[in-house]
Amino acid sequence: MIYLDYHATTPVDPRVADRVYHFMTQEFGNASSVDHEWGDRAEAAIKKAAKEVADLIGASPREIIWTSGATESINLAIQGSLAPNPTKPHRIGLMPIEHKAVLDTCRALEKRGWAELVHLQVDSKGRLDLEHLEQVCTEGLSLLCVMAANNEIGNIYPIQQIGQIAQHYGIPFLCDGSQAVGKIPIQFEAWGITYLAISAHKLYGPKGVGALAVRRGYHLEPLIFGGGHQRGMRSGTLNVPGIVGLGEACRLRSLEMEEDEWAIAMKRDRLQDLLLEKIPNLVINGDSEHRLAGNLHISIPGIPNSAVIARVRSKLAISTGSACSSGVEEPSHVLRAMKLQDKVIDGALRIGIGKFSQDKEIYTAADFLIEAYEMTRQALYA
Repeated sequence: MIYLDYHATTPVDPRVADRVYHFMTQEFGNASSVDHEWGDRAEAAIKKAAKEVADLIGASPREIIWTSGATESINLAIQGSLAPNPTKPHRIGLMPIEHKAVLDTCRALEKRGWAELVHLQVDSKGRLDLEHLEQVCTEGLSLLCVMAANNEIGNIYPIQQIGQIAQHYGIPFLCDGSQAVGKIPIQFEAWGITYLAISAHKLYGPKGVGALAVRRGYHLEPLIFGGGHQRGMRSGTLNVPGIVGLGEACRLRSLEMEEDEWAIAMKRDRLQDLLLEKIPNLVINGDSEHRLAGNLHISIPGIPNSAVIARVRSKLAISTGSACSSGVEEPSHVLRAMKLQDKVIDGALRIGIGKFSQDKEIYTAADFLIEAYEMTRQALYA
């Protein structure tokens, strides 16, 4: 079976897995144990991991807060930065194509009467209208939320420019970097990002661990209490093996990202060309000029994506949308926000290519998809 769902999760790099295993079985100390060397070594490993994460994103190690993943990081940034104000709700600016972790958290605050949501405008390619963004910022925001890269269509957003706008108007800026960190350059401090969410399992690290970079001078009210760990922003015994794995994954991405992403883009373009050649009316969704190297989001209008998935699911791992929305019987909120035609939305497929994808797998995957398309078309229109 060929795995092409790298946006949902990546395989753990074997070098990362070795480090995780070592800290599970050999160096298993608690980083908060200050009375012996096991704790000292665990604490040293945590500090090393913080430097490795910070180096990748252009931050200071002291700006790194460890979490269970990007969803927790996003919740901490939004809920921890916006204290309830029943007399004057906070205004949050966000794209309607943000990840559900952002959308649902903001909607929860809106439902409680704590926040007013201002949706930023995107076009049919999912591109952000920067003029509208600036107009919204002139009217004042408590928080601006713009992802670095979209988890479905793969669009990369001009975070440096957005950060400059947010800084100009004195607006805290939360950037969901879960799909972007380790794939494209990010400069947390230089670009004016206030909060940056990171997930280890999107960059060849283990599941269940992530980080939130919090700009110096900002403090978040905790969601989890007990012990006052991590400068009072996130209590709990640190997941030393997971954190070490995230650090090692970031170190490796710092060394290998540029070369890997170039090779991944070549594979993506090859698969795209093979499909365009054999599938009439194939649509490439999103901004093809500014997208993640491994992203190929296609639609086959008139051919339901569920029918294609059913024919390839035992041979090829691809998806119809976000893994966080799997099993939800509704069209993609990303594609709906782009106002695409129903037949384009119904025929949408997300393909994610990564560093372990092989050239021969690209050709075989193309054959599987073309065969599934032809069989479905014949079944529907015979």
